[in-house]
Amino acid sequence: MSHGLVLFGHGSRDPEWARPLREVAARVAAGEGAPRVELAFLEFLEPTLEQACARLAAEGVSRIAVLPMFIAQSGHVRRDLPAHIDAVRAAHPSLRIDLAVAVGEDARVQAVMAEVALAAFDH
Repeated sequence: MSHGLVLFGHGSRDPEWARPLREVAARVAAGEGAPRVELAFLEFLEPTLEQACARLAAEGVSRIAVLPMFIAQSGHVRRDLPAHIDAVRAAHPSLRIDLAVAVGEDARVQAVMAEVALAAFDH
């Protein structure tokens, strides 16, 4: 079974906004045995979730984890994202798609954010 990972971000009119997400994607993809990684965006930037998942499916990926790159389980994550996942499932019924919780809900991410916050005094 081939695995894929979609890092799902909000998007912005400023394409440079996605730079940190591109860097995270590159770090994940560089790991040994890494899944196929795609970025996807809710609005303003492409690819959309549907486009990213279609690319992965075309490459033979059969299972996709979607990781919302949001600080919290916002309305976009609770309402909008599941609707997009439903559309992908309808278009690609053989894909298994797992929706993870927002990255900012993870205690490890919160710990790093606290370290960065405290380091603000070092500048």
